[in-house]
Amino acid sequence: MDKNKKIDFKIILDLALSYLKIGLFTFGGGLAMISLLEHEYVERRKWLEKDEFENVVAIAESTPGPVAINCATYIGYKMGGILGSIVATVAVCLPSFLIIYLISLFFNAFIQIELVAYAFKGIQVGVIFLILNAGIKFFKNMKKTAFNIVVFSCTLCCSLAFSLFGVDFSSIFFVLIGGASGFVVYLIGSLCKKGEKGEEQ
Repeated sequence: MDKNKKIDFKIILDLALSYLKIGLFTFGGGLAMISLLEHEYVERRKWLEKDEFENVVAIAESTPGPVAINCATYIGYKMGGILGSIVATVAVCLPSFLIIYLISLFFNAFIQIELVAYAFKGIQVGVIFLILNAGIKFFKNMKKTAFNIVVFSCTLCCSLAFSLFGVDFSSIFFVLIGGASGFVVYLIGSLCKKGEKGEEQ
């Protein structure tokens, strides 16, 4: 967003309403929210390109704080400047805060209701689907280079093995290792190109 531009209050209102909707109807946290964010801002509103959205998610996942809030802050800032980032961040947090606050007032009685227990089991299945759906979309959009395939395969195998054998390994390390690997490959590629240019000269 151009800093010299006047604040577009229609964009601010769109940010507030869309993030309130996403925050209200998404269960399972930021990872489950990724699929809805992509549908809303890449496919429906065309505010972001697919590559840019994937980069936003990667950065949001590797920086401190929940991925949904980090995404909201970035998208809000891009579309509405500082005010947009504040509105988007507050809007995505507000529904969860209010719902949890209300539940906390009568939590013990609420959790013992059989219907609620079954509802939570259903929500868990829905959350798994949302996360899986986001993963499949990212895989389809991923450039199928040798490096990307190797990183994806190693991450998938390690993740499954750690889950099966109960190894405590934070997902953030997968992100950091993948980023470091990409940086190393980039440096090696740059050095090779410089060497080839030097030989030609």
